[in-house]
Amino acid sequence: MAGHRSIDYPTITKRGFQVGVALFLLGAFGEGVLPAIAGPLPQWEATLFFDAEVIGLLVGFFVPLIFGLVLPLTE
Repeated sequence: MAGHRSIDYPTITKRGFQVGVALFLLGAFGEGVLPAIAGPLPQWEATLFFDAEVIGLLVGFFVPLIFGLVLPLTE
């Protein structure tokens, strides 16, 4: 197949996990530390930080599972 590029699964796995951890830490910092510094947060900001935590956990779990285990086995 002309022009076929192989996917770099280890790099995608590491970077995806790092993005998940970064989202989780951003959400945890925003929910835990920011109210102590700036006072109570509006409800939409608290929801945003909570969602960032949840999405960070999901990304941090599923990206390594999919790109580190499942897809390399199917190639």
